[in-house]
Amino acid sequence: MSDGPAPELFSCDVVRNDGHDWVRPEGDLDLDTVHRVESALGALRDEGAGNLVLDLRGLTFMDSTGLRLVIRWHTAARDEGFRFAIVPGPDVVQRVFRLTGMDAHLPVAEPPSGT
Repeated sequence: MSDGPAPELFSCDVVRNDGHDWVRPEGDLDLDTVHRVESALGALRDEGAGNLVLDLRGLTFMDSTGLRLVIRWHTAARDEGFRFAIVPGPDVVQRVFRLTGMDAHLPVAEPPSGT
């Protein structure tokens, strides 16, 4: 039994590539972690980023909290005139979009080459 800290089960990286700003969460996107993705997206917008991509490929789970985050950013992009797209995640994540019908409404981006 280890007395050390628990390993980090969630991370959220920001990558800049070809005029797009990529937010890449890994792990479970839920009530406990959504603020980290929200902060990363918000910081990029505050810096004037106009092409945001949320890459969902590293997620192992997403609940309705993550869905609401994506819908909020999709709506903000439409209302404020910036681009927002997702890179679809694994089936367990995409199922949330399919069940709600949002998969037909979200712009999809290709992942950057080499990833």
